Amino acid sequence: MALVPVKIVPAIIAFLVTMLFWVVLAPPQGVDINAWRLLGIFIGTIVAIIGKALPIGGAAIIGILVVGVTQVTNPGNPGKAMGDALSGFSNTLIWLIGIAFFISRGFIKTGLGARIAYYFVRLFGKHTLGISYGLTFAEVVLAPVMPSNTARGGGVLFPINRSISESMSSHPSEDSRLKIGAFLTLVAYQVNIITSAMFVTATAPNPLITAGILDVAKINVSWAQWALSACVPGILSLLLIPLFLYFVFPPQIKSTPNAAELANQKLAEMGSIKLAEWIMIFVFFLLLFIWAGGPSLISDSPYFDIDPTAGAFIGLGVLLFSGVLTWDDLLKEKGAWDTVTWFSSLVMMATFLNKLGVIAWFAQYIQNLATHLGFGWLEASLFLVLVYFFIHYFFASTTAHISALFASFLAVGVGMGAPPLMLGLLLGFASSLCASLTHYGTGSAPILFGSGYVTMGEWWKWGLVVGILNLIIWGVSGAVWWKILGYW
Repeated sequence: MALVPVKIVPAIIAFLVTMLFWVVLAPPQGVDINAWRLLGIFIGTIVAIIGKALPIGGAAIIGILVVGVTQVTNPGNPGKAMGDALSGFSNTLIWLIGIAFFISRGFIKTGLGARIAYYFVRLFGKHTLGISYGLTFAEVVLAPVMPSNTARGGGVLFPINRSISESMSSHPSEDSRLKIGAFLTLVAYQVNIITSAMFVTATAPNPLITAGILDVAKINVSWAQWALSACVPGILSLLLIPLFLYFVFPPQIKSTPNAAELANQKLAEMGSIKLAEWIMIFVFFLLLFIWAGGPSLISDSPYFDIDPTAGAFIGLGVLLFSGVLTWDDLLKEKGAWDTVTWFSSLVMMATFLNKLGVIAWFAQYIQNLATHLGFGWLEASLFLVLVYFFIHYFFASTTAHISALFASFLAVGVGMGAPPLMLGLLLGFASSLCASLTHYGTGSAPILFGSGYVTMGEWWKWGLVVGILNLIIWGVSGAVWWKILGYW
């Protein structure tokens, strides 16, 4: 058996980066030494993942190992320190991501995914760009009523996206990924990020933003006001981003003039919908009902509320009890287990960076810097938004990002004279848009990245470019639109 050892050069670089925080760089005043060392472990793990020192799951396991052994989260208490290192596995969002993988397997196994894909191809399939806009339209329809971008992008639309790709003989981890799968995957993720910014109810942490604006600026932002404020820049982004990616990251299959005829032929061969497909359809709408908050509409009792991850378990339970999926099917879904492992590691480290005060220190540093530079409110606003946006490289959750930084950044800007509603909304929209940067930026990212269609280099490269483009679109068109609305 051939051994596949660690890649020496990337591993050494990751080790040296980590050691910088342990033996070279002293922690800033107000930052605990263990919190500073944890920051080094976090950055070293990211460097190891980027350099492919080990497969991503393996690098994450090493990160968990180092956190547990060094006891940086709980000095002198090895048991609790190891419990901290493994705490990411108790995060419900991570299991929602893993279950989304399993449910997508049901779409493929039953053939329902292929059937839906052929319907899409028949409707929009004359051109690959048309298919991408079809997926975009589906995102917009679901976003206002599905307050989980993970459930929406990963649990509902990911299986459809994957099925469309495979129906075109475009498979992950092969050269064929570039036929259409890589393009559709990247578009699907970036569109998921944009729709998350467009509605208060499009992703779970958005209400934290409205609460922050109310707390800092004493302005109550309603659902309708948020949607109205986001509609112009949001629609522009939804129209421009798929088109931009089509030209800079083009699919090999661009024109499919015979696609509609082929789709009709394949649908005819598939025949009528089978029992397993009907069960999949039932689970699909059951999950939509749960994720859109349907149970709470039946009764005000908290016992009728169902957590999104619990809802995903319900859907998976139906598939297992009915025999649509078997335990062997779940064991073979390597992408799910791999993603649960590495995402748990990064979420754990990001969570403790916040708990140990590293994020609070950085926010205070930015406030002092903006004041020292003597910025006016416009320059200060731009500075704060840019820092707030790009600091997301250090977060594996938009909820954690907003909880740690939103109120303090808004308070700094308002204190320097920025129009509170305009800055609050811009920071709020940036809270979702910044997730475009990395493959761990929000819950839907690990699912789509884990499909294997887009390499990490491609994801980070085009994530950065699209992120900057979105900042320009939302900043410029938003400023004009919000001027018309009287926000500044």
